[in-house]
Amino acid sequence: MSTVPPSHERQPLVDALRGFALLGILVVNIASFSSPFYGLGLSDPMAQSAVERAALFARSLLFETKFYLLFSFLFGYSFTLQMQSAERDGRPFTPRMLRRLAGLWVLGLLHAVVLYHGDILTTYAVIGGVLLLLRRRGDGVMAFWAVSLVLLTSLLWASLGYLMTRTGFDADTLSLHAEAFAALDAYRGTPATVIAQHVRELAQVWVVLAFAQAPTALAMFLAGFIAGRRGLLANAGAHRTLFKRLFFCGLLIGVPGAMFYALSTTRSGDGGREVVGLALGLLTAPFLTAAYASGLVLLFQTPRGRALVAWLAPAGRMALSNYLLQSLVCAWIFLAYGLRLMGSVGPLASFGFAFSIFAVQLLLSRWWMKRFAYGPVEWLLRAFTLLEWPSCAAK
Repeated sequence: MSTVPPSHERQPLVDALRGFALLGILVVNIASFSSPFYGLGLSDPMAQSAVERAALFARSLLFETKFYLLFSFLFGYSFTLQMQSAERDGRPFTPRMLRRLAGLWVLGLLHAVVLYHGDILTTYAVIGGVLLLLRRRGDGVMAFWAVSLVLLTSLLWASLGYLMTRTGFDADTLSLHAEAFAALDAYRGTPATVIAQHVRELAQVWVVLAFAQAPTALAMFLAGFIAGRRGLLANAGAHRTLFKRLFFCGLLIGVPGAMFYALSTTRSGDGGREVVGLALGLLTAPFLTAAYASGLVLLFQTPRGRALVAWLAPAGRMALSNYLLQSLVCAWIFLAYGLRLMGSVGPLASFGFAFSIFAVQLLLSRWWMKRFAYGPVEWLLRAFTLLEWPSCAAK
């Protein structure tokens, strides 16, 4: 007898993991809001003390390159649940998913231009189309492409780092500092200058999106799809041995890679070493992500863990709304839409902001999901996907 629950039942572990992923994504994204130096390979003037440098290192070690992978894995997993939903409703899946992806792309574009240039939704919409094309492939083919995407992406960046080291490439730090301060002026200026700066930066970040984030996210889409097709999280208790192995193996490989990545990217001045560190980080981040997810799944099987699920799952059920709300709040705190605190907050304080925002989101999500079936943005996206107004009453 199958251990997978009926497709109409929600899988709380999926929602709880998605809620946890929201925290990690916020910790990383808030760095872009709080400092114009983030991602430029320059020393942050607000991270000069030992405590601030420790917070910077912790963010690189524990959060960067890991949580968007977890979110991507869960996107692939949920893809299978949406396929089941379409089958249950007796509707063609492809046009339904294409509308959903189109809606995500529009939301992502608006998000990128107005609130946050590092938006992930547009990328998800595009590579979601790739998953749609590959959905009938066997697990072996999908696993091959997932592994290949990670290996090839890491090799690409490692080769670039090697060439930079051999040629003695040095970044133009004067130009980079000028770029950072120009961005700071724009982000502290007016809403119009914020939008203009976002548009300028979108023309630059596509390289990282296309050659680092998108292929690794697609790899995790494929891994999540395989797990969803096998109902891995539907009856997690039956797979405890697998999750234990993933946890320990993930730590064994992921922690050293994350350590190298953090050491190389938090010390400015050597662009080649930073790129090599990124390459190793991209290669090993899926293992640490697997350790995070597996450790949480094991924890969720305990009484205390079930209490944690009760808090995280509502946030995960309305993850899209919460993701956009995070950017809205951060834009108000740090940009010209509100308090203009960009450049005056160090890494430690940004951690405090992130955890405080997330704590409030947990409370709001729990309150909202007791009253409504969907988050507000999820409801709009579902209406566009189904071409009908879904009931918003709590189920």
